[in-house]
Amino acid sequence: MATRREFAAAAVAAAFPPASTAQKKPLAPLAPGIKISLQIPNKFTDEDLRFAVQIGVDYVNIPSAGGTHEFFADAKRRVEAAGLKVWNIGNSNVHNMPEVTLNLPGRDQKIEEYKQYLRDLGRAGIYYTTYAHMGNGIWSSERETTRGGASARAFRLETAKGYWAGKTFEPPLSHGRKFSKEELWENYTYFIKQVIPVAEEQGIRIGIHPDDPPVPELAGVPRHIFGTFDGYVKALEIANSPNVGVCLCCGTWMEGGKHTGKDVFGAIREFARMGKLWKIHFRNVTAPIPYFVETFVDNGYTDMKKVMRTLIDSDFRGNLIADHVPTMVGGRLTGWAYSIGYIRALYDVMR
Repeated sequence: MATRREFAAAAVAAAFPPASTAQKKPLAPLAPGIKISLQIPNKFTDEDLRFAVQIGVDYVNIPSAGGTHEFFADAKRRVEAAGLKVWNIGNSNVHNMPEVTLNLPGRDQKIEEYKQYLRDLGRAGIYYTTYAHMGNGIWSSERETTRGGASARAFRLETAKGYWAGKTFEPPLSHGRKFSKEELWENYTYFIKQVIPVAEEQGIRIGIHPDDPPVPELAGVPRHIFGTFDGYVKALEIANSPNVGVCLCCGTWMEGGKHTGKDVFGAIREFARMGKLWKIHFRNVTAPIPYFVETFVDNGYTDMKKVMRTLIDSDFRGNLIADHVPTMVGGRLTGWAYSIGYIRALYDVMR
């Protein structure tokens, strides 16, 4: 017999049918090779662009910038004038939306805001975006130190709190009650079925980021959809669109350990086999949950040489960034230079 979730999914699918073939813009094919990219600040300077050119990347990512079509178009113009290309520009207002993930007041307004964000990206000629579907933010504890005293994000299950866009989410129940897995599946289906027609109309790939960290439940909110491999597979099946795929944060996946159901190497191979792997956050952590520190790319519990080899063998053609880089002596750019240099060297030796 059909479950309540299956009935709900069918109802949502009927209410929000996919766009007709005539309205769809074909996805631009991804050229062979890994596109190594640098994250730059949302209020980036000409010096940030020069730094990107100097360390030898071809692409930049601009996280959580917000803004309008005019902002996106102007940022793209500035980046291209420096001889670089934009892979994506984020918008923290429509990323990790509790209203959407948990069906809170304002959900439909947030979905409309996200759809407008996709249209603004498309008008600016930007055809990829990363989306995260966490109901109570990214959870962290007080910062700690890693190799040589470098400052880094840490997570201890007993002391962590959730943070996103100026909000704090605390245990025991971040939203006053426990949410069921079935509720979250219904809410995801409601959201994704509405945004797919816009993504297909604009020709935009949506890469969904794993829950960070992928603890099975945090403060009453399950993390079973984008915290496990099986959850991802089911979510992609519900979306049933060439425009919905994966931004695989390697560090987040490593944080989950056995809870994800597949190690980072297996996840890369399977998502690549599906043709759904579009962006990689290439970073390392000291151990799986319940306690980890985000460490240097060459200093964690996972062999990043093997990660790079798996990406190359899987014919990964998307974008790859360093992410959550520890703060080193020498200022903000030192850690990014170290991480990108390490990544470029691995790729140059192995390809």
